[in-house]
Amino acid sequence: MPKKKKPKKPGKNWKKFWKLGMEEWNTQYFDITKDGELTIREGNYIYNLNDIVKKYGSPTEIVFPFILEERLEDLHDYFQAYMKIQGYRGKFFYHYPLKVNQNKEFVMPLISEGAHMEVGSVNELWIVKKLWEGEKFHSKIRVLCNGPKTEAYIKLIEELRLKDLSIMPIIEDEHELERLAKYKGEVGIRVNLDTKADTHWDKKVDRFGFSSKELLDLPKMKNLKLLHYHIGSQINNAKSVMQPIEEAMGLYVKLVKNHPNLDTLDVGGGFGVPYEKKPFYGAKKVSEQIVKLLKKMSDKARIRHPNLAVEWGRYIVAPAQVTIYSVIAEKPIPKANAKSWYVIDGSFMNDLLDTWAIHQKWHIVPVNNANATTLKSVWLAGSSCDSDDKYTSGGSYVLMPKLKEGEPQYLAIFDSGAYQDALASHHCLLSSPAKLIAQDGTIKVARKRETAEAIGRLFGWTNGDHK
Repeated sequence: MPKKKKPKKPGKNWKKFWKLGMEEWNTQYFDITKDGELTIREGNYIYNLNDIVKKYGSPTEIVFPFILEERLEDLHDYFQAYMKIQGYRGKFFYHYPLKVNQNKEFVMPLISEGAHMEVGSVNELWIVKKLWEGEKFHSKIRVLCNGPKTEAYIKLIEELRLKDLSIMPIIEDEHELERLAKYKGEVGIRVNLDTKADTHWDKKVDRFGFSSKELLDLPKMKNLKLLHYHIGSQINNAKSVMQPIEEAMGLYVKLVKNHPNLDTLDVGGGFGVPYEKKPFYGAKKVSEQIVKLLKKMSDKARIRHPNLAVEWGRYIVAPAQVTIYSVIAEKPIPKANAKSWYVIDGSFMNDLLDTWAIHQKWHIVPVNNANATTLKSVWLAGSSCDSDDKYTSGGSYVLMPKLKEGEPQYLAIFDSGAYQDALASHHCLLSSPAKLIAQDGTIKVARKRETAEAIGRLFGWTNGDHK
């Protein structure tokens, strides 16, 4: 019988122990006070997360727009710097994929930092329409339209093109190719690559896109401007980022001979975040490798350097939000890696669905008592009545301070800004967490914690139903 893994001893460097202040963990802004309380720094502002959760309650999500802005600014700087160093003559475009987080407090800061947009449905494009008609966008913003094209979706694309929005549908299949044959604007086309990546979304059979052979057999398209692929979500290593780019660029070199207006390679999304894995690849090094590869292949084929578009959504937005819970109960666990269940006042199945759906591991840190000399190996249980509503760190354990009589214990789950809100549910009719925005040294309530009445209305119950 294998021996149980012993918990690490904290030592004296709490900041290092909890993996805070480390750029490779996306925690360079976080620290621990001498009283063991979790803080985050925005310039010269310091937010004490223990004070915030005491004031606003839990569960709560806290969004930090400055992290969004700095991550996007850094990504732009990486690519533009390496393009200049390498003498690369194409342009770089960042397109934010709206599906990753559609909340206004995420979208608007990215737009302000120069992000272009990528949408995957007619409803996401409706948001773009409202912003475009309200003159919230700069006239040079570019919008890519992925996903299956319903008739309503295509009509809205056509409507916005006539209103002078730079909008480009990405053709996914034969049906869309036929429907958009007479489209007057620029189009892109998606390839289903043979290369597969080490990722959560590694499908042996992908229903999106054309094969390379099908694309090479297409007749000349004067309005074809972009070749696109999407290889997966949360790619786990740099090799799985680079191999698809090499295959796609090889196809691009062949396509551009028959489609002379083709000028952009869109490498899609999937760039990962180090939730709990170390070492993990970084954008700075990979951006240099991408620019070198595209230049080398372009120069060898004697074609102009393509413009480069990326749709790295998770990479930008995941670190910009933490989700905070309070421990409401403890229950001993006999014969397991963990000593106790810590029951939280929220739900993994509702608020952090990837915990259950793809067995996501999270970086979890105490909000208070982080300098406790006695820690306990625990598993976390959500407050729904479902036995799957739990977090065990993949069967290992989470280290948390021992509970103190009469004192609350809060914990923060990092990197929760990507996908979780859109996937959230109301299992057991539990409330979604409150959402706060920490910006310029102030806290703003973006979403109040839901009442039973508010949730009841979502399911058709009104005030008069009990009569």
